[in-house]
Amino acid sequence: MEGCEAARRALVLLILCVFAAVGVVAQNGNSSVVNIGALYTFNSYIGRSLGPAISAAVEDVNSDSTILKDTKINIILQDTNCSGFVGIVEAMQIVGKQVVAALGPQSSGIAHVISHVVNELHVPLLSFSTDPTLSSLQYPYFIRGVTNDHYQMQAIADLVEYFEWREVIAIFVDDDNGRNGISVLGDALSKKRAKISYKAALTPGAPRSDIDNLLVEVNLMESRVYVVHVNPDTGLDIFAVANRLGMMSKSYVWIATDWLPCVLDSKETIEPQTADHLQGVLALRHHTPDSDLKTRFSSRWGKVKNKEYPMFNSYALYAYDSVWLVARALDAFFLAGGNISFSDDPKLRDTKDSSLRLTSLQIFDQGPKLLQLLTSSNFTGLSGQVQFDSDKNLVRPAFDVLNIGGTGIRRIGFWSNHSGLSVVPPEKLYAERANKSDQRLYSVLWPGETTVKPRGWVFPNNGKPLQIAVPYRITYPDVVTKDKGPLGARGYCIDVFEAAVDLLPYAVPHQYIMYGDGKRNPSFGNLVSDVAQNKYDAAVGDITITTNRTRMVDFTQPFMESGLVVLAPVKQVKSKPWSFLMPFTWQMWGVTGIFFLFVGTVVWILEHRTNTEFRGPPRQQIMTVFWFSFSTMFFAHRENTVSTLGRLVLILWLFVVLIINSSYTASLTSILTVQQLSSRVQGIDSLISSSDPIGIQDGSFAYNYLVNELNIAQSRIRVMKSHDDYVRYLQSGPNEGGVAAIVDELPYVELFLASTKCQFSIVGREFTKSGWGFAFQRDSPLAIDLSTAILELSENGELQRIHDKWLSKDTCSVQTNPIDDNRLSLKSFWGLFLICGIACFIALVVFFCRVCLQFSRYSSEVVQQNIEAAEPARPSRRILPTTSFKNLIDFVDKKETEIKELFRKNSGDSKRHPSQVCDGQGS
Repeated sequence: MEGCEAARRALVLLILCVFAAVGVVAQNGNSSVVNIGALYTFNSYIGRSLGPAISAAVEDVNSDSTILKDTKINIILQDTNCSGFVGIVEAMQIVGKQVVAALGPQSSGIAHVISHVVNELHVPLLSFSTDPTLSSLQYPYFIRGVTNDHYQMQAIADLVEYFEWREVIAIFVDDDNGRNGISVLGDALSKKRAKISYKAALTPGAPRSDIDNLLVEVNLMESRVYVVHVNPDTGLDIFAVANRLGMMSKSYVWIATDWLPCVLDSKETIEPQTADHLQGVLALRHHTPDSDLKTRFSSRWGKVKNKEYPMFNSYALYAYDSVWLVARALDAFFLAGGNISFSDDPKLRDTKDSSLRLTSLQIFDQGPKLLQLLTSSNFTGLSGQVQFDSDKNLVRPAFDVLNIGGTGIRRIGFWSNHSGLSVVPPEKLYAERANKSDQRLYSVLWPGETTVKPRGWVFPNNGKPLQIAVPYRITYPDVVTKDKGPLGARGYCIDVFEAAVDLLPYAVPHQYIMYGDGKRNPSFGNLVSDVAQNKYDAAVGDITITTNRTRMVDFTQPFMESGLVVLAPVKQVKSKPWSFLMPFTWQMWGVTGIFFLFVGTVVWILEHRTNTEFRGPPRQQIMTVFWFSFSTMFFAHRENTVSTLGRLVLILWLFVVLIINSSYTASLTSILTVQQLSSRVQGIDSLISSSDPIGIQDGSFAYNYLVNELNIAQSRIRVMKSHDDYVRYLQSGPNEGGVAAIVDELPYVELFLASTKCQFSIVGREFTKSGWGFAFQRDSPLAIDLSTAILELSENGELQRIHDKWLSKDTCSVQTNPIDDNRLSLKSFWGLFLICGIACFIALVVFFCRVCLQFSRYSSEVVQQNIEAAEPARPSRRILPTTSFKNLIDFVDKKETEIKELFRKNSGDSKRHPSQVCDGQGS
């Protein structure tokens, strides 16, 4: 970068020398006139709109008495002649004419060089270049008067994402503006998970033969989405050649940057021949809101002098606003008391080389102040709001999305940095402070006069079929293996792939290449890696989709569900004399027995005072509690409950007993009727905790999973290379050189079990979830289309038919079912026990509260009777109430009817006693 910067400075210095040699000096002694330079290419589509617009703006400013008053603007025009050394020299001629600001240029190369000069001379430069690499950090006096291409490339990336394309081909002019714009486009596409698959560069001013050769080259490629970022003056030649080559037909997509609307807007109508070449093209145009100012300028355009086109493009609006921007800044400068002055550049004045002492190049002393006024301006012009952000770019960048069809241009939506793609104008969304709209874009007429969105890619037109790697399996050949037929491969995976390809709306020429030596299963990890390294276009087979593999290639939708399981030898479990105890765990048996006694005791407490069946000698009552408790198990209890609380507790308990009985019956039936198998290995957890050898299939991803994910020692892994190895290692067991279990994918295990007549079984559960898919190179559009085809196969039943053809065998329905796993534990019923316990507790609390209240009343009445009986005999002695726990127990043991009768009698005596006292007093 330092070398490039030094080269640029050397070029500027060389130009200054040339400029000094020709003696170009311009002085303006009229203090009432302010010089402004304008640098642009006169003979260009942009220049032919810039010139008349600048002249019209200067005329309007000088005739407006409300601005600049006695000061007039003098515009100094300079033709930059497109680009190159001559253009730079001509652009430099304007520097020595004491200009306070410069407009232009539109060329990126000239803008880079001129920016160095204006930085030294403190002259603000309002450029019409859209090159995104022109930065205000590098060039402080550089101000961009049009929308930055950085935003235009973001808009194209949003279009690519909206239409769900993944790759584009960029066609551009190989100059600063073209290269830098396409570089920004690549960055914008990468954020949308898309990319530029090929960059097709054209030399500036390339002849048609070069364009022809380039388009023939890109037409042989896969992508059919072309982004054209070229110069307006030669861009139409690209579409003329493309039309002649048949590249403006169906399946093609053309997106042009703002250069195309710049050309078409300059003409009142589009020529029929040009329209034929542009049918279905999408283009972006700088968005300028409709306004009265814009309408008046459009009406006035016909009277503007020196115009070559009947219409104007968006650059004319930006140029008009740029002149007014300088005029407003100068007006504010003069109102603040500023005066314009220039001084010699000390760097050139003090140089020892006399040839570089350029007295005509002077520094604008008030440049920093004018720059600050320019960047802080805020007004509404023809192009909309004129205001700059911190990077000296126009705020609120926006574009019109255009579709060319018939003989005209149709606007199908807008793009703005605020809201993205939308059919609502950006200024309306800004006014409503909304960042979304109900609709994104209107319908598009694509090349070939079709409204069906192009797929955006085709197979390369070079006659080379897809090179598809197929694993040469030794075990389970029905899945996929080598074949002597025309395809060269056969099996379940091959049939699925062929059926999916048949559903695609286009032909897919392909060729199967066997992967492996045919002596052992190949490494599927290496197979996927070879696809990622472009050794093969794709891989078709039983390839498990794993996290590491998805980082290297793109997989289709899984066509077979899979996952790792544990295969182990098993033996049949015979019934035992105590099998009737197996449905419940010992904790469940214990808690259930305790609750039987607890509920029986609670019911006895609640019924003892009111129910004669729960009364009698202590021994009889204890027997009643035990009998009642356990008889509820069979709903055979003879004792009836009469109290409300007792009935509530009993109803709830009988519900609990019903559920326990039903669960016990179901579990016992399962244990006695279903064949039970047992194994010393209960699943993957028991394998991890043990030190026994573990078998895996040759080439399977299970090796890396066990070692890297489950941290199982490599010394424990045994590779099974054939079906016989499976049987031999499992039958031998770990004590005789075999394995305790084999870890393999479920589809393989099911095939193995069917072939061994269920001598072994799956233990535990499937401990990974994955599937088989077809692998393609990164960003291959074929992976997406085949995924859709696989889903269609699944929906119409064809996928199941292929499965039944190759993999439908006599499957083993018996699986290890350890009895401990089926026993009902306390955790399945603790909710019921908790509810029952709470109900019993509440019933006991209510019961004892009622008893305590009765006992309190009973005690007070007994004391009162003792006092009354003792008063005649001992009038001076005070009788104190006496209570004890024995009295309480005796009271609780009384019948409810006796208590109520006692309270009734005491209530009657208290009513008679006052009348007797009254009679005695009256005698």
